[in-house]
Amino acid sequence: MNEPFLSRTANFCDACTVRNRAICGDLDNEEIVALNAIGQRRHLSAGENLLWEGDDAVVVANVVEGMLKLSTSTADGKEQILGLAFPADFIGRPFGHSTPYSVEALTDVLVCVFRRADFDKFAREHPRLEHKLLERTLSELDRTRKWMLLLGRMTAEQRVATFLLDLSVRFPVEEEVGTQPGAFALRLSRGQIADVLGLTIETVSREFTKLKKAGVVSLPNRREVAIEDREALEDLAS
Repeated sequence: MNEPFLSRTANFCDACTVRNRAICGDLDNEEIVALNAIGQRRHLSAGENLLWEGDDAVVVANVVEGMLKLSTSTADGKEQILGLAFPADFIGRPFGHSTPYSVEALTDVLVCVFRRADFDKFAREHPRLEHKLLERTLSELDRTRKWMLLLGRMTAEQRVATFLLDLSVRFPVEEEVGTQPGAFALRLSRGQIADVLGLTIETVSREFTKLKKAGVVSLPNRREVAIEDREALEDLAS
């Protein structure tokens, strides 16, 4: 779907699947109603951008469904992926004037979008949201440091193992596949995983094959992974 902002519905916050984990999770019912009044839902198709690096910071958003990538352009014009955004993550730059990175949907995505000026005003008037925003900012800083370690110091084996463990937590079997304990939907192609992890497609495929032969994971198909030996996978990631 490529429609712009969807019309508001009175109870989309009540029906939100990530409300308890999102930035608005600590708000009371009255505050939720007020936040609902300034928010709108939007669908993005895979490959569609929500934000562009360097543009005016017009909107911020909560991720409800799907996965997005955060990226920047290097001096020679190459793309550098800074991280991924998952359901319940908050993206955009509140209280800022420009967007520091591009945000592109890797899968079909549903986001709850707020005009940045409206969100800034709401945050100033509701300390609990402002406090939650600070917590998220610090958590994002921790994630960024971990990402730097992943790309700068870890071997290909460690990168793939860490990535799979992260996805298994983000997209548990009960919500996505439901056919095999420890299974989850991969959602990304081998090429996308290579871009995210700073590896080649051949290296990613080779690491998947090694994990499968070692009995650490099984691969029901190219878009599903089942962790057969979590302890071994954690050892490889460490």
